[in-house]
Amino acid sequence: MTSQTFPARPATAHAAAPIAASALRHLCAGRVHVAGDPGYDAARGAWNAAVDQQPAAVALPRSAGEVAEVVRAAVAAGLRVAPQSTGHNAGPLAAQDLSDVVLLRTSQMSGVSIDTERRVARVEAGTVWLPAVEAAAEHGLAALHGSSPDVGIAGYSLGGGIGWYARKLGLATNSLTAVEMVLADGSTVRADATENPELFWAVRGGGGSFGVVTALEFSLFRIATAYAGMLIWDVADAERVLRRWASWAPAAPDEVTTSFRVLHLPPLPDIPEPLRGRSVVVIDGAVLGTDVHGRELLGDLRALRPEIDTFDRVPAGSLVRLHMDPEGPTPVVSDTTMLGSLPDAAVDAFLTEIGPGSGTSLLMGELRQLGGALGRPHEGGGALSHLDAAFVGFAGAMALTPEMAAQGHADAVRLTGALSPWANGRQYLNFAENPVDPRTAYGAEAWRRLAGIRSAVDPDGVFVANHRVPRLFENGRVTV
Repeated sequence: MTSQTFPARPATAHAAAPIAASALRHLCAGRVHVAGDPGYDAARGAWNAAVDQQPAAVALPRSAGEVAEVVRAAVAAGLRVAPQSTGHNAGPLAAQDLSDVVLLRTSQMSGVSIDTERRVARVEAGTVWLPAVEAAAEHGLAALHGSSPDVGIAGYSLGGGIGWYARKLGLATNSLTAVEMVLADGSTVRADATENPELFWAVRGGGGSFGVVTALEFSLFRIATAYAGMLIWDVADAERVLRRWASWAPAAPDEVTTSFRVLHLPPLPDIPEPLRGRSVVVIDGAVLGTDVHGRELLGDLRALRPEIDTFDRVPAGSLVRLHMDPEGPTPVVSDTTMLGSLPDAAVDAFLTEIGPGSGTSLLMGELRQLGGALGRPHEGGGALSHLDAAFVGFAGAMALTPEMAAQGHADAVRLTGALSPWANGRQYLNFAENPVDPRTAYGAEAWRRLAGIRSAVDPDGVFVANHRVPRLFENGRVTV
């Protein structure tokens, strides 16, 4: 496999981009903002407020028809298109040259409908998880949602999707039953198991390189409640808790999915008073099964006598906020890694960088429990049907100033670097908020197949994604 290469856009195309973008102003009933317009800065802002996106223009369509109009007009003007809903994972996109790119924000497309007979949800491209979870919960149903209520369903699902039922039910992308898309020629297509099946395979884990998704359909599950919550200790207990969790997690049954975090919490009023300004250890998660089964599974962890224990029978809809992820635009920096194992030496390395006395600027260091259905190829799955790792690590810091961003990113990289002896060389792209080689998310054959499908549906390279799948041939060179 040769190194990935992306050809530079012609300088003349960049120079003409502002004029070309101006021709799009009449689209979307005027909801197109060109660089220099009064509404441009607000429109281009990502959820991750530390990311500075500088596209030629930003379009805010409200329908699939308006999406198609924008794509056709952009192509006619010699511009490219980058689809985006919330911009949680905007860093790799912003790191690219966007001076000839129309950022197509789907945030105003947010419809949700539930088919209770088929147990299928249909959501528009800009929908975030909270309204979809709440709509499904009204019918005793649950989706394979993530840990944050305001993450966009489209980006999360196209990139994989790890939720609180994941070790039992797998990646969220496996629950997709259909997508509706606008392709590079402005046509609208549906992709499912029988209609455009190759495209359907590619978008399930392959991300946003193939077109603009305008709607998704996904399976719902008869889950009205779960045995879920969190266990909290002071950071002084980090070593004994992490050693116990690291030995317990790999052999735990599929019914339980958890995460381990060290949190260094600021003294902010919106943080619960018992945790405000403290450093703590948190294990949170969910069990699909009876309360008795849940208590049995958590027995070894509860034996460590947590300071706070909230595990109980709770409505499934409440799990979308279980992880206490920040809501609303937030400036953050991060780094991630995937681990084949977490032996005692890895525990030592993790705690050296974020445990007691580390002096780190990190807000959090997290280890997500994988395995179970997450580790097994899903029958009929797409480009990313499972994750070949035992744990995924994530380190994050607030980035309120450039200095905080620089220090936080350095500390995040230091933590993932300390875990490198146990890393397996793969990446989970939904957590990769910095530019990485996207090939590391896939096997060699899947990567080549993705590139072939991209070549077929977007031969001229119209679409720009945060984690980009290239075409097979660019400037006459094989790039995969």
